[in-house]
Amino acid sequence: MGQEGGRAAWAFGGQVGGQGVSYGPVEVATTPATVHVRDSKHTAGPRLAVAPAAWADFVTYASGS
Repeated sequence: MGQEGGRAAWAFGGQVGGQGVSYGPVEVATTPATVHVRDSKHTAGPRLAVAPAAWADFVTYASGS
């Protein structure tokens, strides 16, 4: 992840889901101020943008740690 030429570089994030439900693969791109998430199958579609601290909290929660 990180930036390429001033633009966020998208990285494949794997599958997200719970209880056997797959929501499909997602991609994540980071900038110093924002973490962006998008559907890797629909890259032109809607995107989620959150603060890095909120993303870290989500990842901790989702991993069950």
